[in-house]
Amino acid sequence: MVKFIAKRFIKNSGDTEDKKVREDYCVLGGVLGAICNIVLFLIKLFIGLAMNSIAVMSDAFNNLSDMGSCIVAIIGAKLSNRLPDKAHPYGHGRFEYISSLIVSFIIMLVGFELLKGSFEKIRNPEETVFSLPMIIILVLSLSVKLWMYYTYSYIGKTINSTVMKASARDSINDVISTSAVIAATIAGHFLPFAIDGFVGLIVAVYIIYGGYKIAKETIDLLLGAHPSEELISAIGGEVMSHSEICGLHDLIIHDYGPGRIFASVHAEVPDNSDFVHIHEIIDKIEHDIMHDMGVQLVIHMDPIAVNNERVDSFKSLINEIARDIDESCNIHDFRITDGEDKINLIFDIIIRDKFKPQEREEIVEEIKRRATEKDPRLNLVVTIDEVFS
Repeated sequence: MVKFIAKRFIKNSGDTEDKKVREDYCVLGGVLGAICNIVLFLIKLFIGLAMNSIAVMSDAFNNLSDMGSCIVAIIGAKLSNRLPDKAHPYGHGRFEYISSLIVSFIIMLVGFELLKGSFEKIRNPEETVFSLPMIIILVLSLSVKLWMYYTYSYIGKTINSTVMKASARDSINDVISTSAVIAATIAGHFLPFAIDGFVGLIVAVYIIYGGYKIAKETIDLLLGAHPSEELISAIGGEVMSHSEICGLHDLIIHDYGPGRIFASVHAEVPDNSDFVHIHEIIDKIEHDIMHDMGVQLVIHMDPIAVNNERVDSFKSLINEIARDIDESCNIHDFRITDGEDKINLIFDIIIRDKFKPQEREEIVEEIKRRATEKDPRLNLVVTIDEVFS
């Protein structure tokens, strides 16, 4: 059904790379969600008041918070699609992440309010009124949330939207919490003691935890999370698919919002290459990655000596020493400046972040010590690289 609605209300709905189409999908998801959630809120609020159930009312106000989240998602979609300007040359795509963060705060705020109400209901329990027709209506409401989960999931995957994916997770959480409320309400009718407040407490904690998870994932994106292994592999595979490229390192990926990914990488090429030809190859790689992956890539050429036995032998020696200390060590940009009494070995080294800065320095000093034991003429000039991807 959501596919039909998208085709009906979104022009060129299949062109999901288009920013306007992407915005329209987010707005559509937000509008559908807002309508469904306000209807569910009113129904559950009425049932909760009629049955005097804090658990059902907690579930109702959870739906109200979801409606607020939908409105935030719509505003975020509009703001994130603004064109780049002088103050924000990379665009405003991270507004979508900020929207997700606001959504998570709304969810957690509602959860804490429901937590307070549930504690009060535990301290001062009141009898709930059992009503089979109202229980049936609650059961039917699950189908609405399941449809919303499918709708948000479809839109989230179609346009790779963090807001829609967060809303999808929140919808399936609602299905679980409403199911728990229904089960507890039925069970409470047959038990000699009141469990309504305890069920409300569990639902509130579940809501808070769901909001926390969304907040954590969004904050990671805003701070600059490690790029996905799939994207790293795809970029690296495309660069290395050209025989003119000998190796690559220092791949750095910046995420400024969906569809706004910038990256840079150092590509190693033979120092005796035709650099006009290499430049053409690099231009082609950058164009292909932009076309196929939507990543704006800048490639820096690093000329390296190839088929040079002297350079290769020194590089092999240093690699052997480094990996004997820790097998994760990786050396690149290796070159030498030769002399009779002093041979400078100049290179960068990647040491995994399991080591503290002081431990990394100690590893470098140990590599230097072992190298001079092999040949006193060796002088190592080492730069420790950070691991960005």
